[in-house]
Amino acid sequence: MLQNKGATVNPIAIANHQSEKRKLKSFNELVQHFSDAQGRTAVLGMLRGIEREALRIDESGYLALDGHPVELGSALMHSRITTDYSEALLEFITPVNNKIDALLQGLNETHAFSIRHLNGQRLWPVSMPCYVKDEQNIPVARYGSSNTGMMKTLYRKGLTHRYGALMQIISGVHFNFSVSQELWQKLYELSDKSLSLNDFISDSYFGLIRNYRRLVWVLPYLFGASPALCSSFIKGQKTDLHFEKTGNGTLFLPYATSLRMSDLGYTNKEQESLNISYNSLPEYLTGVKAAIKMPSANFANIGVKVDGEYRQLNANVLQIENEFYSPIRAKRVTRSGEKPSEALARAGVEYIEVRALDVNPFSPIGINADQVRFLDLFLLYCLFTPSPKTDVTEETRLSANLKSVVLEGRKPGLELQTASGTVPLKTLLTSLFEDLSKLAVLLDNSNNDYQQTLAHWFAAVENPEKTLSAQVLQQIIAHGQDHGNWVMSLSKEYYQYFMGYPLSEETLAEYQREATQSLDKQAKLEAEQSSVSFDDFLEEYFAAKS
Repeated sequence: MLQNKGATVNPIAIANHQSEKRKLKSFNELVQHFSDAQGRTAVLGMLRGIEREALRIDESGYLALDGHPVELGSALMHSRITTDYSEALLEFITPVNNKIDALLQGLNETHAFSIRHLNGQRLWPVSMPCYVKDEQNIPVARYGSSNTGMMKTLYRKGLTHRYGALMQIISGVHFNFSVSQELWQKLYELSDKSLSLNDFISDSYFGLIRNYRRLVWVLPYLFGASPALCSSFIKGQKTDLHFEKTGNGTLFLPYATSLRMSDLGYTNKEQESLNISYNSLPEYLTGVKAAIKMPSANFANIGVKVDGEYRQLNANVLQIENEFYSPIRAKRVTRSGEKPSEALARAGVEYIEVRALDVNPFSPIGINADQVRFLDLFLLYCLFTPSPKTDVTEETRLSANLKSVVLEGRKPGLELQTASGTVPLKTLLTSLFEDLSKLAVLLDNSNNDYQQTLAHWFAAVENPEKTLSAQVLQQIIAHGQDHGNWVMSLSKEYYQYFMGYPLSEETLAEYQREATQSLDKQAKLEAEQSSVSFDDFLEEYFAAKS
C-alpha cells in the first residue's frame, strides 16, 4: 500500500506510470500560464447546460399514468420540455449558458411553468422511483404518429423488454460542458501542433474523458443521493446486496452513495464485452460502429417483430448508439436526421455530457450552484491534467473503484486501487482538492465563490456525514421516516415553491408560444412522413447507417 507521508498524491499521475510523453504543460504550469487577466477570461468562458429528469406523480405519490400534458407542448419537438424513457418521466433542458445564476434561473422557470400545467400532479424529487402499482402499466413515452416519433417510442419499448419497465423510471441529472474557443486557441499554441486545431480539440476532450473516468467516483461520493430505496423497487429481483431495512419498507446500505449507479440502476451487462476505447475519437467511433452491429443471443430471444408487432428495433447489443451506457459522453449538436456518432465524425467533439449525477433531493431543481461550480473545477482539472491512454487493466481498476464508492463510499478507511497499489479514498480526495484549490483561486476575482464551494465540499471529505447520501440517510434513519414518506413531503414542499415562483408575463408568453409551435412542428412532421410506411422507414434508416 502507498503511504502518504505528507507528500501530495496525484490521483491521475499514479493511475498509469507508463504515460505517453507529450509536449503539453503540466497542470501547475497551465494554471500559472492562465493566471493573467486574458488567461482568466479564456478559462471563464465555459458554457454549460443541464438536463434534469423527474417523474410525474399524483397527489398520493403514485406514478402518473396519463399522457404528456398537451399544455406543455410536443415532447418530440419542444426544446426545453420533453420526456425520456417513460411518458411520466419529464426532462427539462436548459439552453446553453455562460452564467451559472442565469442557467439555474432558467431551469427554475421551466419547472415553474410545467408544474402549473400538470393539473395538480407533482414531481418526484429523487432518482429512485417508488409507489409503482403494476410494473406492466408503466407507460412508455409516446411521440406521435410520425415515423421519427414511432421509432423513438419503439426504442424505449425495446428497453422495457430488455431491462424491465422499472429501469425506465430512474431519474438523473446530466451536465453539459465545454470551454471557450479562446481557451482552445491558447492551449493549441502551447501544444506541439502535430494535429489540426479541430483534431486537437477532439483529442483533448478525449483526454478529459479519460481523466474523468479515472476520477468519476468523486461524483457519487460527494453528490450521490440514492443510498436508500423503496422495497417495492426490488420486488422479485435477485440481488447480492445485503440491504438493511427501516420503517415499513425502506431498504438501504449503510455506506452506499448512489444505488442508481449500481447494478440496480440502468445498466447493460451485455455491454461489458464491448471494450469501447476512449483513447481517441477514431477508436471510439470504430467501437461504437461495431457495437451497434453486434448481435445478442439474449435479445434475439425477445424477438424483433412478433405477430406483426415490433418489440424492439433490432436484436443487437445496442439497438442504436444512444443505448450505450457511459457515465460521460463526447457530444456534438446533430443536424436533422444525423446520428450522434455521425456528428462526431463530421466535425469532432463540441462538448461533453456528464451522466453520473443523482437528482439532488435538497434542491427543488435537482442540482445547485455549489455542484455546478465544483463540476467546473473538476472538469477543468480533467482537461488541464495530462491524460495517459488507458488499457484493459486500468479500465478494470476504474470500474472496481466506481463500484466500491457507489456501494460503500462512506465506509471508514475505504481504499481504492491504483497502478501502484491501494490508496485511502480520503488521501486521493485531499490531494485532488489541493489541486482544485489552485483552479478556484484562478477563477475567483472580486468574489470567492469557487473557493467557498471547495470549502463546502471539502467538509464532506473531512466528514462523510456531510455528503448528500449521508444527509439522505439522516432524514430517513435519524428521523425515523420511510423513504417514500420523506420524498412525498419534499414533493409537496417543492410543489408549493414552484406554484409561488415568480414568472413574468413575458416568460409565460414565451413558454406558451413554444408549446404551440412545437405541436405545430409535430403535426407538420407527421404529415410529411405519412406517405412512408414505418417498415420502409426503419429499413432505410438502418441501411443508411450501415
